[in-house]
Amino acid sequence: MYFLEGHNIGLRALVESDVDGGYPNWFNDQEVCRYNSHHRYVMAKNDVIEFVKHCNSRDTIVLAVELKETKIHIGNISLQSIDYIDRTAEIAFLMGEREYWNKGYATEAAVLLINHAFEQLGLQRIYFGTSEKNVGMQKIGEKLNFVREGIRRRAIYKDGVFCDIYEYGLLREEWENSDV
Repeated sequence: MYFLEGHNIGLRALVESDVDGGYPNWFNDQEVCRYNSHHRYVMAKNDVIEFVKHCNSRDTIVLAVELKETKIHIGNISLQSIDYIDRTAEIAFLMGEREYWNKGYATEAAVLLINHAFEQLGLQRIYFGTSEKNVGMQKIGEKLNFVREGIRRRAIYKDGVFCDIYEYGLLREEWENSDV
C-alpha cells in the first residue's frame, strides 16, 4: 500500500526489509553520492537499519520510491526540516538504483510529494540546495518551477574541491499556477 501513488511509482514508508536490498550500498556508491553530502564515511548495514527505524518524525518525512510494476525500491525522497510555523520544508532526493536514472521517476516522486506538502501539510514554500555541479538536480528543479534564489559560496567540500551550493525555492502559488 502506498502513502502517495503516481502513474509509474508509489511512495511508501521505508521498512527494515529495504535494507536487505541494494539500499545500503547507495550511501557507499561514489557515483550515486557524487553531489550530495553522503559518501564521506562508510555506511554499514546497521547504520542504515538505525536510520530506517528513526527516519520519520514530526519534522521529517522520508519515503521509499518504488516502481509499481516490479516493486523495486529505486530511491528515496523526503521533506526535511518541516516548519509548521513558517510553513516551509526542504525537499531531498536519493535515487540509488542507477539503471533507473533519467527516466522521470524523481520528477514524478517530487510532484507527488510537493502536492502533499502544499495540499495536506499546508506549507507555503519548499526549497532545496544542490551543488553547482549537479546539473541533473538543477534541471529537475527548473522543470518543477523552482526559482534559483541564491548561492552559498564554497559551501560543500567534495572530491578535494569546495563547490558552491545553488539554492532553489518554490512558493505554493507558483506551484498552483504552473503546468506541472
